[in-house]
Amino acid sequence: MESKQSVLSPIIRTSFVIMLLCGLLYPLTVTGIAQVIMPDKADGSLVYNEEKEVIGSELIGQSFKNPKLFHGRISSIEYNGAGSGSNNYAPSNEDMIMRTEDSLKAWTKDNPETPVSEVPIDLVTNSGSGLDPHISPEAALAQVNRLSKATGISKQELTSLIKKYTEGRELGLFGEERVNVLMLNLDIMKKAS
Repeated sequence: MESKQSVLSPIIRTSFVIMLLCGLLYPLTVTGIAQVIMPDKADGSLVYNEEKEVIGSELIGQSFKNPKLFHGRISSIEYNGAGSGSNNYAPSNEDMIMRTEDSLKAWTKDNPETPVSEVPIDLVTNSGSGLDPHISPEAALAQVNRLSKATGISKQELTSLIKKYTEGRELGLFGEERVNVLMLNLDIMKKAS
């Protein structure tokens, strides 16, 4: 019969080696490779202002309430990057109906020229993660009247900016065309100042 020490010793050594490999060496190796190959993405696709201060990420949406800026999707988690997700409401859920009605009222107040029937659905619903930084090109175009009045930038120029920041489908096949709201708004802020 083997002693407890002779049984525990290989278990402890194996556990230590696995913790060292999986908990330290593998993450350091992957992080190092990512930093060399694609440092911007490895650091979270951070966006900096002219003073080199972080103002956001290309991957996480932000709440824009200023009428001189494009508004993004609703976020049920207030764009908190610490965790993603959304309330998995059915279309018949009372909270979902109230939130959608509130969003449509806010839309009507901020964009009186664009009828509610023409509001793209992505402006009154949140994405599955609650962090989506993109809206559809249609959602951006629906806001052009408001922005043109608020900023003095012509509708044609705003439409050109939307086209400039419209990203295509992944590999030309997957997903939909989309506009990164943060990147678009940064350009708007430069032109409006």
